[in-house]
Amino acid sequence: ELSIGDYVLSGGEPAALVIIDAVGRLVPGVLGSAKSTDTESFSDAHRLEYPHYTRPEVFRGLRVPPILLSGNHAEIERWRHEQARERTRLRRPDLLVRRSDLGGEDEDE
Repeated sequence: ELSIGDYVLSGGEPAALVIIDAVGRLVPGVLGSAKSTDTESFSDAHRLEYPHYTRPEVFRGLRVPPILLSGNHAEIERWRHEQARERTRLRRPDLLVRRSDLGGEDEDE
């Protein structure tokens, strides 16, 4: 038996696509880099991902945060870490509890 979550779908096809995608990501070379999954949601960090932005710098009135345009890689990494922690705290606090239970940092780190 296999579950992809607690919800109702219109048929088995969407569920099959979820399984195909999840398994396909495990095949070497599918994602292009073995490190691609290191920072995404539900990786070992047990946090949601930080927000992602693209060009142009302003899109529909939304600006890319200046820190991401700064070129300061250490500050960008710190910003990403803080954003991931805050998103997780707001949207999935259960993941922070799980992380703490596993011996990782808690939300007050």
